[in-house]
Amino acid sequence: MPRYTRLVSYSREDIERIREHTDLAELAAEITKVKRSGRSVMAVCPFHQEKTPSLSIDPGRGLYHCFGCGKSGDIFGWIQESQSVDFREAVELLARRAGITLTQTPGEAKRRGRREELVRATQAAVDFYRERLKTGGDAGAARGYLRGRGYAGEVVDRFSIGYSPDAWDELTRHLKGRGFSDRTLAEAGLASRSRVGRLIDRFRGRIMFPIFDLRGDPVGFGARRLEGDGPKYLNTSETPIYHKSNLLYGLNWAKGDIVRRGESVVVEGYTDVIALHLAGHPIAVATCGTALGENHLDLLRRFSERVLLAFDADEAGAGAALRGFDMAVPGDLDLRVVMLPEGRDPADLVGEGDEHLLVAAMKDSTPLLQFSVDRELAKHDLGEAEARGRGIRAVAAMVARHHDPLVRHEYAVSISRRTGVELRLVEEAVASAGRKRQPETTRSARPRSHKLSGMEKAERELLRLIMTNRVEMRKQEIDEALFGDDAHLAAFRLIWPEIQKLDPGATPDLGRILGAGETDEERLLAELALEDRPESDPADVINRLEVGTVTRRIEQLQRELESLTGTDQEYSDKLEELLALQQQKQRLRSRE
Repeated sequence: MPRYTRLVSYSREDIERIREHTDLAELAAEITKVKRSGRSVMAVCPFHQEKTPSLSIDPGRGLYHCFGCGKSGDIFGWIQESQSVDFREAVELLARRAGITLTQTPGEAKRRGRREELVRATQAAVDFYRERLKTGGDAGAARGYLRGRGYAGEVVDRFSIGYSPDAWDELTRHLKGRGFSDRTLAEAGLASRSRVGRLIDRFRGRIMFPIFDLRGDPVGFGARRLEGDGPKYLNTSETPIYHKSNLLYGLNWAKGDIVRRGESVVVEGYTDVIALHLAGHPIAVATCGTALGENHLDLLRRFSERVLLAFDADEAGAGAALRGFDMAVPGDLDLRVVMLPEGRDPADLVGEGDEHLLVAAMKDSTPLLQFSVDRELAKHDLGEAEARGRGIRAVAAMVARHHDPLVRHEYAVSISRRTGVELRLVEEAVASAGRKRQPETTRSARPRSHKLSGMEKAERELLRLIMTNRVEMRKQEIDEALFGDDAHLAAFRLIWPEIQKLDPGATPDLGRILGAGETDEERLLAELALEDRPESDPADVINRLEVGTVTRRIEQLQRELESLTGTDQEYSDKLEELLALQQQKQRLRSRE
């Protein structure tokens, strides 16, 4: 049975209605470039770094497979991979997209209802804060601050900016009056208990920037202090719907443009994101009160391979950029550093009419590895022999991490010229650093496939033919013994029972059968189903595999006979079987 019937308590009818109303090619076109190629659609795979399209999509069967990174699946798998959600959330997102109302079991309704209740409470807070900003007599300073940033009313509405009153429980009382419980307000991170047990607002006297997840649901806030004590920015604490390590402010608005432009920009603050979006560069995102982490890069690599880090040109900003080097092996992502003018952030540049300087800095961004090498060499006195040696060893360790030997050579040449050290010695330092590093496997790496034997190719072709459910295919007798490869046998055991349920010639619903492509056999079958080449004759393929089955048994008997004597009854029995198999093999060969 398909996996979704076990993991998600939505009805099969709901799942199939979503499939019927969702075009996988259109879904893919929302985040990557697609083009028609015969009966399939080819696309640049958004799940790994590539320039030549290697992702094949079959809209009719609702399947995709990338021949570059190996990812496969159906519409639900696509959403899971591209939107960083689980299967349940993918079902809900696609249902919403298709305008389908899901039927739910009581248990699922309760779980989903709890999340929706938290989102609904957060949305009510967004509305409360925004209205307070617009009309509240106590929000004058906040309105003045935003006007100073050039944020008119339409900007406030576009980004849902608000103001939290400087009072203990105004939001709490407002939301409780709307029917939300104390538990909901606390779980959503909107309120907390005081030392005397009273429920009070978490945010007070601050400009409120709502934070949305990839689906566009409000899940938390970034709150800027206007005056008084406390941190300049205060964020929602971790909640069931707000996980700062998996969120990027602005990504819900920017993801489509990031795909179209092929790059994203990571900035430090919410106002930097807004400034870039307003200036016609809606590809900016920011972390939510935490340092840039691996999960953030995982999110961004789903939409583009090129990430610009536009941090302040100070020690803190440089340190943030360098942490990006520690999290991504060069070559896995095209990470680059935008060198901003000293003391000015993106919001300053846009607000002061110097957007052209920001655009130029983005255009002239420096590869993160180059930035790292330059920063490291600047720490050492290259005119002093020992310091020069320490500097070269330090940057050699950085260069050794790059996957491309040509790039490593080019960096070695540059380092040699800058330090005056012979190129041969620099390259030896890089090679030595590479040998010391533990073997690493990048996220996008795949085990190198061995060269397929003739029998393995035939087994794969039989699996491909089975999935067509052709009438002449169903007339053939197919046995597990035809498969000598364990992976192929597992795939056969998955697909054959499903095909046998159908009338010969009926089109199999491979999207339903293969699901999200999470298992090896599902991915293998999806890959084979999307191979665009002529189909072989089923009888010829099966005959060839029967030859292979008999050959394997003959080889096994020959090995066993070597350990027996001619006087044993067992020897006689095996010898008789061997002779019969050799005759059978000759008959099968004569059909080829």
